[in-house]
Amino acid sequence: MFYREAGQFKTSYAADQSIFPILQDRIGIAIILAVAFIGIPLFATNFFISTIMIPFLILALATIGLNLLTGYAGQLSLGTGAFMGVGAYACYKLTTFFPDADIILLVLASGFVSAAIGVLFGLPSLRIKGFYLVVTTLAAQFFLEWCFIRIPWLYNYNPSGAIEAPARRGLNIVLTGPGANATARYLVVLTIVVVMTWIASNLVRGRIGRSWMMVRDMDIAAELMGVKLFQTKLLAFAVSSFYCGVAGAAMVFFWLGATEPTAFSINLSFQILFMVIIGGLGSLVGSFLGAAFIWILPAFLRAIPSVFGIAIGAETVEHLSFIVIGALIIAFLIVEPHGLARLWQVGKQKLRVWPFPY
Repeated sequence: MFYREAGQFKTSYAADQSIFPILQDRIGIAIILAVAFIGIPLFATNFFISTIMIPFLILALATIGLNLLTGYAGQLSLGTGAFMGVGAYACYKLTTFFPDADIILLVLASGFVSAAIGVLFGLPSLRIKGFYLVVTTLAAQFFLEWCFIRIPWLYNYNPSGAIEAPARRGLNIVLTGPGANATARYLVVLTIVVVMTWIASNLVRGRIGRSWMMVRDMDIAAELMGVKLFQTKLLAFAVSSFYCGVAGAAMVFFWLGATEPTAFSINLSFQILFMVIIGGLGSLVGSFLGAAFIWILPAFLRAIPSVFGIAIGAETVEHLSFIVIGALIIAFLIVEPHGLARLWQVGKQKLRVWPFPY
């Protein structure tokens, strides 16, 4: 009754191909964007913005990147963390070469460096696939990690081996460094994520996205129907690496401020992969749901004992949150292997026919 599309007619091709053809979806998206762009900057604390919202958005962006490659194009990868590291180190070098350039442009430009590296390591996908491709991307993960540690030029010969985000401006506002405002950083990250999500949604609904899904479902049949596997697979690696590179650069410059090569280890790749699996393969909404499940839910679980005045040690709370999250992951995968996005679709379908069962 509350989510019914009866009576909503489409009178043009543009209306028929719109991203949100149902009125209730457009209202829901408008409310979410209003809360994100207006409500959170006005009422949320700097701690909440810096520790919850900014990392959530950055991880969601990286999850979208991996979902484009794995969920839509069917190319398995365990090198997400390394490609995020390529974006972070590329942005660090770009800030060194162009100290007066807008930091937002440098963050976006670092994605192209990551895309070029992604295409290079995507070449084996032309000959191998499945588990063997996973091993190849795992090798890329270890090789790039080695580069981050063993090539001093990448971190400007810093004795600590870490990269630190210098104070840089974007749109005439200090966005990086110790003096950067949390709300300004949040709004920049939010704008980047919204725009890139909109681009990804149009990409997967068009010719390129259909080619990716054809290759994912049956690559031989897709080739017989005229899809060029060479360009299609490499384009998937390039676009995915671009998203991961931008996420990695934003992670260092808008969130952490400084980091070491261990931040882009295989653990980060597994974390992003879990977000994709739990959120739902082949779903942009699932990318946000998976990132929220992995990043935001543990923060709330850790805050529950203090809300009820229960005195528990910090280490115990941390371990309990790991246990609860692990149990919830297993439960979700048993109940709905297609992820949270599928549960969201089922809920929408139930609302369409409510209160009737059919």
